[in-house]
Amino acid sequence: MRGLAGSLAGLAFAAGLVACGQASGEAHDHDYGHDHDHSGENVDFAATAAACASGEPPPPMGLMTSLPLVWPLDASFEEIANGTAERPWQAVVMNRCFSVQPLDTLSPIAGLSPDDPETDPLAGLERLAVIQPRGLSPADNVALDEWVRAGGQLLLVLDPMLTGHYELPLGDPRRPTDSALVPPVAERWGMEISFDETQSIDPREAELNDITISVAMTGEISTTGEYCVVDLPSPIYVCDVDKGRVTLIADAAMFEHPEFAGENGADLQSLIDFSFRQ
Repeated sequence: MRGLAGSLAGLAFAAGLVACGQASGEAHDHDYGHDHDHSGENVDFAATAAACASGEPPPPMGLMTSLPLVWPLDASFEEIANGTAERPWQAVVMNRCFSVQPLDTLSPIAGLSPDDPETDPLAGLERLAVIQPRGLSPADNVALDEWVRAGGQLLLVLDPMLTGHYELPLGDPRRPTDSALVPPVAERWGMEISFDETQSIDPREAELNDITISVAMTGEISTTGEYCVVDLPSPIYVCDVDKGRVTLIADAAMFEHPEFAGENGADLQSLIDFSFRQ
C-alpha cells in the first residue's frame, strides 16, 4: 500500500472506507450468467499465469478503484490481515505482469508530524489504473494531470452504469460506485462521455487498433479536439497528453464479469498490456 503506512491502511482500502465520495444513483444490475461477487474459483487462471514471466520482478502498477478487484467484498478484516482471503479473479489477472499497488489517494500526503516530508503516492510509478473511482478530490485531479503530462501511462475506466450485481445496500461504503462521474481532469484533456439510456443491454464488442473488448451498457467517448480527435463516438479511446498517454474506457464490464474477460482472463490481460505498452 502506497501513501499510508501499515496494514490498517490496507484494511481501510479493502473495506471501501477511504472513499472520496459516495456511490451515485440507484443500482442497475443485469445478470450475465454469474454471481459477480465471487472470486472466479471456477476459472483456470493458472493456465496462462506464466505468460508474462521473464525472471525479472514485475513492474509496479498503481490501482485506485471502488470495485472489488483487490479483495472480495465478503472478506473480513481478519482474513485480509492474515492473508487468508481469496484473491478475486481480477487480481490474479492484473498481477500476472504487474505488481498491483492499491491507492486511496493520488495527491501528496502530509507527514505524521510537521517535520515529516510529504509522501507522493505516484512517485516512481509509470503505470496507473483508475477504475470506477468513488471520486477524485481537487488535489487528486491536479496530481493526476501533472503525472500524466510528465509521462505517466493511465488506464481510466469510467462506467456510467455498472452491470455487475452487488448484494450491498446503497450507502454501504463497500458498494462500488454505480455511476462514475467524469473527473474535471479528463475534461481538461478534452475528453467527454455521454450515455444513451435506451441502448440495448446485450453485450457487444468494441475495437481500437489491434484489440477488441467486450462491453455492455457503455458510455460513448467524444473529444473537443484539444489533444485528440475522435472520428466517431466510441466506448474506448487513447489520447496522448503531452508526454503521457491516457486510455479511456467508458465501460467496466471486463472488470466485473469473467465471461467478458476472455478465456482465463486473456482479453483483460490484452487490454492491460495495450494500455501500458511502452
